[in-house]
Amino acid sequence: MLSNIGFSELIVILVIALVVFGPSKLPQIGKSVGRALNEFKNATKDIMDDDGPSKK
Repeated sequence: MLSNIGFSELIVILVIALVVFGPSKLPQIGKSVGRALNEFKNATKDIMDDDGPSKK
């Protein structure tokens, strides 16, 4: 789904985000999204590690 987003569409999305949230809030939003993705990645990794015997 995200593979269909081109460079021009990404620029439009960033400009809309800049207008809606303002330049002072964008770094905070980016940091929050990064933390959320990192937590999600760690949680899914933990679930996969706990999901049965390892194949060694």
